[in-house]
Amino acid sequence: MSGSAKRRAFLVAGVMFAGAGLAVGLRPTIHMADATGTPDLEKLFPMSFGDWRVDTSLPVVLPAPDVKAQLDKIYNQVLSRTYTNSKGDRVMLSVAYGGDQSDATSAHRPEVCYPAQGFAISKNFGETIRVSGRDIQARRLMSQMGGRNEPITYWIVVGDEVVTTGVGQKLAQMKFGLKNIIADGLIVRVSTIDADMARGHKIQTEFLVAVGPALDGKFAPRVLGKCSAEASAASGVC
Repeated sequence: MSGSAKRRAFLVAGVMFAGAGLAVGLRPTIHMADATGTPDLEKLFPMSFGDWRVDTSLPVVLPAPDVKAQLDKIYNQVLSRTYTNSKGDRVMLSVAYGGDQSDATSAHRPEVCYPAQGFAISKNFGETIRVSGRDIQARRLMSQMGGRNEPITYWIVVGDEVVTTGVGQKLAQMKFGLKNIIADGLIVRVSTIDADMARGHKIQTEFLVAVGPALDGKFAPRVLGKCSAEASAASGVC
């Protein structure tokens, strides 16, 4: 193992031990949702905004009963919609909200749940997306199953902090825990059916840039993450 790899391993181990100590010693008692309110996903994401609107021509596909039962254990709310624009582009939006982002209810990542459904992940990389004055560190994926090609963009928010790794998620939980707060959180995922990954991700970015300003400002940080002081001063958007 190289020196840098050893350092990373020690860092991860340190985070895990610290997290265990926090869990045993502090045990936060204040739920973030009680202090700041619980977002209603159905109302938070408008049925139409800009050039996008919900595609009512497509049937709503419900998950299998066993899958739904598992989702109900992990999340308090799950929103699934397909939006279309005047050019005929379609974007599938999936948002899952959990009131307690503890280890037991950590948001599931597409690179884990997609393969569990039979998809292969051929690409997985990070990319910054600017939405409503925020530079969101998102993950971009390319998945395939049979003849279905599905580019994916997603990010996870713990409280009001966007996280990109399991370690980052743990650190955010610890940060809120030190303030005696049980952080809620959600995962935002958009995808398209497109064999051209770059084109699919471009359409997804256009959708996300459009939906950002349409969100209720009170709950926008729970979806997009908090706005830094530098970004707010520079853009005045958030």
